[in-house]
Amino acid sequence: MTITGTTVTETRRLTVPDIAKAPRPKRKVSVGGVVRVVGLLLWLVITLFPLYWIALTSFKSPGTINSFPIEYWPSEPSLDNYVTLFQQSSFGVFLANSAIVATIAGAVATLIALLSAYVIARFEFRGKGTVLVAFLLTQMIPAFIALGPLYSMMTDLGLVDTKPGLILVYIAVCIPFSTVMLRGFFENVPDALEEAAMIDGCSRFGALFRVLVPVMTPGIIAAFIFNFVNCWNELFLSVVLMNTDANRTVPSALNGFISTFNIDWGSMSAAAVLTILPTMVMFALASRWIVQGLTAGAVKE
Repeated sequence: MTITGTTVTETRRLTVPDIAKAPRPKRKVSVGGVVRVVGLLLWLVITLFPLYWIALTSFKSPGTINSFPIEYWPSEPSLDNYVTLFQQSSFGVFLANSAIVATIAGAVATLIALLSAYVIARFEFRGKGTVLVAFLLTQMIPAFIALGPLYSMMTDLGLVDTKPGLILVYIAVCIPFSTVMLRGFFENVPDALEEAAMIDGCSRFGALFRVLVPVMTPGIIAAFIFNFVNCWNELFLSVVLMNTDANRTVPSALNGFISTFNIDWGSMSAAAVLTILPTMVMFALASRWIVQGLTAGAVKE
């Protein structure tokens, strides 16, 4: 039996399916999926609208902030609020103070927490569980409960209304959470890395800073950013311990725009925008390391 080339070609054309024209399966739209999407969109609007309104108010001229009907987009955008903010107040000094205090306190607290988390994760000692419970309990105690003894101690030490005093307080506040956070990262790193480094001649500190720290870089960055943001946004201790404009930080400066009979909405909105921007930029630039750091300590192998 002879099969010609034409017959084989026609047979192949009949048996090969046309993938491009194949019908695509239709996605089933469930009521639960619709409710979930609508709920997420509603939550997104509720979350972003206050930020939008603050930014909108900051670009309105002082005479149109309380105008009616309400403007959801400024007809004449203006930078008067930002100019007034820096001309009539020392807001540049407040920003510099917050940056100095938050950076130093965040870095020192992260370093101390790194060492304490290493000890808790790698060594067994009496009272280890009690120390961890104490670290967690400190996060449940409101700061104002210890305000009286803290203020008295800072006064005796001559550290009231000084940046070093506020830095020391912030370091003490940040260490417990950072220690618990970094402990999870250490427990996720195999002991074999450290042991191999020590066999090659490294001391324990050498193995920590030459081997473990590079591996834990995402977790360390995540801990520092959380410490920085907490110090940058903290209001209560800053208002109590700082009395003069030379040492005041941004949160306490924002509180100063509220007086007994008036609220300067324009300047306060402009100050709020400038206060939010550094943390937003930091999270945007370091989001990759933050996600890696948070997920690295989530699962222990």
